[in-house]
Amino acid sequence: MIYTELTKNAMKLCFAAHKDQVDKSGLPYVFHPMHVAEQMPDEITAAVALLHDVAEDTKYTLEDIRAAGFPPAVTDALALLTHDESVPYLDYVTALKHNPVAKCVKLADLRHNSDITRLDHPTAADYARVEKYRRAMEILEE
Repeated sequence: MIYTELTKNAMKLCFAAHKDQVDKSGLPYVFHPMHVAEQMPDEITAAVALLHDVAEDTKYTLEDIRAAGFPPAVTDALALLTHDESVPYLDYVTALKHNPVAKCVKLADLRHNSDITRLDHPTAADYARVEKYRRAMEILEE
């Protein structure tokens, strides 16, 4: 990953937003967006990957991200990636598949979230979630 100003700003916001969070295995949550970002082919998708859970899972909003100076290529993809709970999950996935940046980030996000080897004791709910993610990946790859 090349550390340009956009990437550095995305990293800083990512760390600030997720600093007190842990994932399902008890590891610092920030490792997840960092892992997703490392899979990205360019700076815009890397910035989106770093920020993909910020508006959905932290106190920061999409407006906060826009106000921080991130360009529309980043914020438009983030708007698509931020799941509104009133929208059925697979409809949300279908809606973002036409934006190449959002699609690339979501596929990497789903692959990482499907890796249940990260969990010490996977449950039936974890396996069901992986199946939901498998279907989402199929939709994105159609």
